[in-house]
This record gives sequence, C-alpha cells and structure tokens, in this order.
Amino acid sequence: MKKLKLAVVGKDVSRSLSPAMHTFILENLGVGCSYETVSVAESDFAALAPRLFEKYDDFNVTIPFKLSVIPFLDEVCGDAAVFGAVNTVDAKNKKGYNTDGMGFLLMLRNNGVETAGKSVLVLGSGGVGRSVIKKLLDAGANVFAYDLNRENLQKVHDEFPAFTPLESVEAKPYDVIINCTGVGMHRTEGISPVGGDLLSLCQTAVDLIYVPAKSEFLRIAESLGKKIVNGEAMLFYQAYFSDCIYLGIEPSDETAKRLFEKYKEKNV
Repeated sequence: MKKLKLAVVGKDVSRSLSPAMHTFILENLGVGCSYETVSVAESDFAALAPRLFEKYDDFNVTIPFKLSVIPFLDEVCGDAAVFGAVNTVDAKNKKGYNTDGMGFLLMLRNNGVETAGKSVLVLGSGGVGRSVIKKLLDAGANVFAYDLNRENLQKVHDEFPAFTPLESVEAKPYDVIINCTGVGMHRTEGISPVGGDLLSLCQTAVDLIYVPAKSEFLRIAESLGKKIVNGEAMLFYQAYFSDCIYLGIEPSDETAKRLFEKYKEKNV
C-alpha cells in the first residue's frame, strides 16, 4: 500500500481533527499515511517553511498561515489564486491549492442551507473568510461582511466588490450568519463574536469552528430556536478534496458524503 507522509501546520493544531480525518479518508481510498500536527509561532513560520517541503510529501495549512505560505510556492492554483489563500500544498511540486470553498459549499448543501438570493452575514475576512465570501457571491447570495481589521476587509472588498463591507454589526435580520473568525475556540472558548440580539433575527447560524462541537455562538443561536451548523463537515469535506489533489483523482460529492457519514458513525 502506498503511504504518504503528511501534516497540518498552524499556530496551534494540538487539538486538530485533521490527522484522524485524513487518515480515515485515505485508508478508505486505499492509501496509507502518517499525518502529523505541526504547531508553530507566527514569528517562526518563515524559518520553518522550507523544511516542510523537504520533510512531507504534502501538507495542509491552517490559521494563520494560509497567506504566509504563498511566497514559498512556485505556483498557486485554482481557488487559491482567486482567494489569495492556501490550505493544501503539493510539497514536491511546490503548488498551493484551496479546498475551503468547495468544502464549505458542500457542507451547506448537505445541511439544506440555501444561500442563493439570501442575505448572508460573514464575520471575519481572513483566509477562510475570504474564501467563504467569494463562494457565497458565486452562489448568488447577498453578502455582507464585517471584520475588526478594517484594512483586511477593505482588501477583500477591493478584490470582490460585489459584497457589502460593514463598519459595524447592527441587530438587523439576515437569513444566515457565518462565523469565520477564531472567536470561540482555544483561549476565547465560551465567547461569541456576536450576541443574541443579532442571532435572534437570523434563520441559520453557521460556525466554521469545530472544537468545541458547539461554540458559544451556536449555543446562543440554538437557544433561540435557530438552525445551527458547526464546521466539522466543512473540515472533513475540504480534507477529502485535499486528498483527491494529493492522489490526483477526481472528487465526488457522493463519495465525500458517504465517507463523512461513515466517519461520523465511527466517531460517535
């Protein structure tokens, strides 16, 4: 059996589900792997990056290095070129890809969340937020976005001017609110980026955080009777799309859904 040496690289990936997910997916696709977690301080990433290409066949990149890895690549492909963020690296060929958007849309489809013609508020415009904004626009949503980092939000708006950047978040109705910030995990666990006054006016709350399984953002929304979706499915689906890139095979929505359902049964 072919065996790949893989890793996920981020500021703190000590509790990442990526090793379990990638190992499960690849084994079910007939490929073995070792999958490591590499936590690194932002100040140390530039020094570490060249060694990643030597040590691993391929690797994934997460917060906050989805943009930082780009200068170390020879080519940025597909969605990664459009989004300006990379989460999947073909180390041998120094090519970067982004599967976040594909994973995000498949998660919405499989949870029955409609976005075409709907008003959607996106919180955060970093690497994944940028991807989400672009994919929602492509799907026909009426997108509004807010980020504490106004400069970053403006840069995204310069690239994708079809959405509305907000100077503040007011309590007004949105069909869907999506948390693309890191607020609610690690040191901010138990904190929500917005309160019940806003969540009470939405129909669906989507949090891309998956640890904890129910963030404070989702807990508040659920207590108000709203539909909630956490980011575990997106993580699984983007991992599946990444693995298809690593193996050079065509992805299948049906296969992705079947594997996720099987994964969930195994990890209940």
